[in-house]
Amino acid sequence: MTAPVAIVTGGSSGIGELTAHRLKERGYTVYAAARRTDRMKGLQRSGIHTRALDLTVDRSMQDLVDTVVAEQGRIDLLINNAGFGAFGAVETVPMRDARAQFEVNVFGLARMTQLVLPQMRSAGTGRVVNVSSIAGYVAEPYGAWYHASKHAVEGLSDCLRMEMKPFGVDVILVEPGPVRTEWNAIAADSLVKSSKGTPYAKHAKATRRALRAMNSGVLAVPASRVADVIVRAATDDKPRARYPVGRRAAAIITAAKYLPTRAVDAVTGLLYFAR
Repeated sequence: MTAPVAIVTGGSSGIGELTAHRLKERGYTVYAAARRTDRMKGLQRSGIHTRALDLTVDRSMQDLVDTVVAEQGRIDLLINNAGFGAFGAVETVPMRDARAQFEVNVFGLARMTQLVLPQMRSAGTGRVVNVSSIAGYVAEPYGAWYHASKHAVEGLSDCLRMEMKPFGVDVILVEPGPVRTEWNAIAADSLVKSSKGTPYAKHAKATRRALRAMNSGVLAVPASRVADVIVRAATDDKPRARYPVGRRAAAIITAAKYLPTRAVDAVTGLLYFAR
């Protein structure tokens, strides 16, 4: 039997790298794609194909998908994992940075999906796993552009899931809560940098401390846990539409759904500003 073929974006480190390894262990032919190909030598040694990918360049995305189809003749699974967080006050984050956030987290994800769907639809089978976040449900100060992008991923995925059902293609969301990765420190530092010299500088520093504490604490999950859930979403016989990762993620999503918005605002304010 021919091995199923998977593409993992953001595959050079963290969740994406671990997901690529786990899929390879499960018998997939895996293509890990990222901008930083210099960080993927370990993947290559494991027999994983590595390719350069820039989610802001359409030609780069087309070349990746064309290469996989030419070499393997099929694409069974797309893991849209790549993304980043541009943190800062809505008033002070430059619009170019806000657009860059959506270009990668939303439009890059959507374009990669567009490119693989014709092959999956023709085959009558396939799976797209979009790595979202509990940020797609809740809000936090200075995370507006990141949260907005994840809200967009949630809505896009829900619509796409219904569109693709008649063609046998599953669309699944994985929704991690706080995760212990280098991403968190980068996001927290970008917040302080973008707020320097603005009226938000003091609160931004407090928020950075809160972000670091929450994302490095005992309630944060390791990247390996997220990778395990992604692989489960990719391989379950009857996949759910959503896979929250970690008890904290499930609790936050439930609170956001059922508590009054002002109450959620008040609790969030205590967490982020009471420093």
